[in-house]
Amino acid sequence: MSETETPLSQGGKDFESLRREHNEDALVLRPQALQEFVGQDSLKDKLSIFVQASKARREPLDHTLFYGPPGLGKTTLAGIIAKEMAGNLRVTSGPALERAGDLAAILSTVQENDVLFIDEIHRMSANIEEILYPAMEDFCLSIIVGKGPLARSIRLPLPRFTLIGATTRLGLLTSPLRARFGIVEQLHLYTFEELTKIVLRGSDVLAVDIAPEAADEIGKRARGTPRVALRLLRRVRDVAQVRNESRIEPGLAKIALDMLGVDSYGLDEQDRKFLRALLELFDGGPVGLSTLSAALNEDTQTIEDIYEPYLIQKGLLERTPRGRKATRNTYSYMGMTPSVSFRQLSLIDDEEDI
Repeated sequence: MSETETPLSQGGKDFESLRREHNEDALVLRPQALQEFVGQDSLKDKLSIFVQASKARREPLDHTLFYGPPGLGKTTLAGIIAKEMAGNLRVTSGPALERAGDLAAILSTVQENDVLFIDEIHRMSANIEEILYPAMEDFCLSIIVGKGPLARSIRLPLPRFTLIGATTRLGLLTSPLRARFGIVEQLHLYTFEELTKIVLRGSDVLAVDIAPEAADEIGKRARGTPRVALRLLRRVRDVAQVRNESRIEPGLAKIALDMLGVDSYGLDEQDRKFLRALLELFDGGPVGLSTLSAALNEDTQTIEDIYEPYLIQKGLLERTPRGRKATRNTYSYMGMTPSVSFRQLSLIDDEEDI
């Protein structure tokens, strides 16, 4: 190595080049059209009709709200809609809009048929919402000029645009804001077959040679989430590269995923820690969310949004009026025997259901 050559610049690539390549990979991995988007078939069919109808009327698409667990493609769908409507995509998030001027600055740059995408829209403050209402309904921006007795309101016209909001917690949106969206759609967790297709498409984009069976293995462990599937694909690619393997075979994929702590159920060490606490510390439950949060040293929203949806889908967790509760599948998965108190409580619950 020469005196001027650093480890990061070997092979003719410096840190900036590597960073740009990573960002480009992330962008290219996102589908650019509804036909390329895998999964969410019912939603795609509806969006296709809504977009075609709006284009035929030469109007912007009605304001749209997507909700569901993170990583399912809400941002990707916003980008696809912007492209279909021949507009630009402008991205921000609820927490980033701290002052009224922040939103006003963004709205003042919006062009005709643009899409303004607000992620985590439920985390916007009330004063930001008040500015958003006339922008959504009347396509105008209300600004207060001056202070005290000299203050006056100015209404500035805005181009007709589409606001797309995304949230993981629909219930936290205020009713007035939710009512102003003409299209409200939920995104569901993906099937194993859909995730396998996403992994195969991602491998083509990343120029990774992967056996279909290896893609199946990644799809099975991706928690029903495309973002997780593509993240696992990148990490398996890293293992293959270090091992000088030109093709990702099923055995290599399994070794890499086991190393990452992701089992055949798609559960990682944090999930197992959650279940272990539920069984060992609280005898299978029921236990309150705040108590679990304190025991795991995790935020309650993280538990609700990240851990619980997939555990419930896999039948490893039950939400009851009295709190979170393990199931018989939980004990089976963890290789443990249900306690006497858990069996007695289950019998009582079964009688109440009858």
